[in-house]
Amino acid sequence: MDYVKAFAIGGLLCLIGQILIDKTKLTPARILVSYVVIGVILGAVGLYQPLVEFAGAGASVPLTGFGNTLAKGVKEAVQEEGFLGIFTGGLKASAGGITAAILAGLIASLIFKAKDKS
Repeated sequence: MDYVKAFAIGGLLCLIGQILIDKTKLTPARILVSYVVIGVILGAVGLYQPLVEFAGAGASVPLTGFGNTLAKGVKEAVQEEGFLGIFTGGLKASAGGITAAILAGLIASLIFKAKDKS
């Protein structure tokens, strides 16, 4: 049942993104940034964690989950380090995911050859 929950919530987030791409004039980049900001806001007010507990990876893997991780990291760092935690907490909390994304991009760039669209 955990897989069904993850698929349903993750799929719903993707569906909303696709509808925004198809029906609005928002660019994909703006939609992606909006997802991160929504995740930060929902994480900061404590509304995103229950969704993560319900859907698992379906809520923590999409960009809203990245925003939630940033918010959670900042909260924890502010409690431990004070004001300086505002600047360091988000990056500390999400460093593993950022590193994995950079390494995956590097490996893909070494394996595949880029081509012009024309």
